[in-house]
Amino acid sequence: MYIQLKMTKLAIIPCTVLLETLFFRKKFSRNIQLSLAILLLGVGIATVTDLQLNLLGSILSLLAVLTTCVAQIMTNTIQKKFKVSSTQLLYQSCPYQSITLFIVGPFLDGLLTNLNVFAFKYTPQVLFFIVLSCLISVTVNFSTFLVIGKTSPVTYQVLGHLKTCLVLAFGYGLLHDQFSWRNIMGILIAVVGMVLYSYYCTVESQQQKASESSAQLPQVKESESDPLIIADKGSEIMSESDPKAPAWNLKRDLDA
Repeated sequence: MYIQLKMTKLAIIPCTVLLETLFFRKKFSRNIQLSLAILLLGVGIATVTDLQLNLLGSILSLLAVLTTCVAQIMTNTIQKKFKVSSTQLLYQSCPYQSITLFIVGPFLDGLLTNLNVFAFKYTPQVLFFIVLSCLISVTVNFSTFLVIGKTSPVTYQVLGHLKTCLVLAFGYGLLHDQFSWRNIMGILIAVVGMVLYSYYCTVESQQQKASESSAQLPQVKESESDPLIIADKGSEIMSESDPKAPAWNLKRDLDA
């Protein structure tokens, strides 16, 4: 099951790219696709070892991939469409998420583990760690909404894979976990994919801003020339009708 969860995490980026291409007509350049492929290859080499599949795990993994992709895409779409902040969206969605988990969670726990969550003996220490995990979850949800709203679902998943690589590296450096040349090679390949993805995203963003500014330049010039014409006409009208016009203008008109 744990290996299937790793494969599920790897499948989120391709599924997100496919959904955004089909339903939102978003275009991903070949350079972006190549960098994502290198990233996924590296993370797969570093994390996936023995692949074992079963029916229940496959069904749950497929549902997890689809729901995660749809949720992240809609989070990005809603924030940009309605111009709401991550805090506002999180405030509106949290009650529905909490109610859904409270209803569905115990049922799924009983189905998968054959244990009743309400029959567990909750000591003060257990309750402390439950509250602590809830606070950490709120922070994670806030950062998730913030990153997805400012960037994109694909970029958020790239950051997630960066976190995976950092966890492996710190585990080897601090906890002296078992580490092989395969893990090192996978992390290096993943880092190369992340660097390429960041570079190509930056270049394409700059090109898009340059094209938008060049397209808006003629409109700006027209809008800047219009007030000058209006001001000239207005000055002529004021000079003819303003009773506070200079006295030498009035004298010249009387002489004429």
